[in-house]
Amino acid sequence: MVKRKFSRKTGERRSFMKGLMHNLIVHGSMATTVERAKSVRIAIEKLVTVAKKQDVAHLRILISRLPHKVSAEKLYYEIAPRYKDRLGGYTRIIKQGLTRKRDGAATALIEFV
Repeated sequence: MVKRKFSRKTGERRSFMKGLMHNLIVHGSMATTVERAKSVRIAIEKLVTVAKKQDVAHLRILISRLPHKVSAEKLYYEIAPRYKDRLGGYTRIIKQGLTRKRDGAATALIEFV
């Protein structure tokens, strides 16, 4: 597995990933680059697995790993129960085939299944 650094230092990278995860949870889907989508997918899949356990300790873990309590509660109360019987693969990445004008990065749409 490749550790993507996104040209950021450790603290900046953690905040960046927390922001991306928050946006995905709150909005349900988001358009971003393919590399960012792949990194967010790894982190979100782990958080959904934690949220599926449905007890107070795991809710507190989510609150500590996400930047806003709103996103942790939405993941715990709304999103995780939908995937109760699913073993994995909670998100999908759809490559859009477009590139950004300024840097030519390939774009993708990431969403919950």
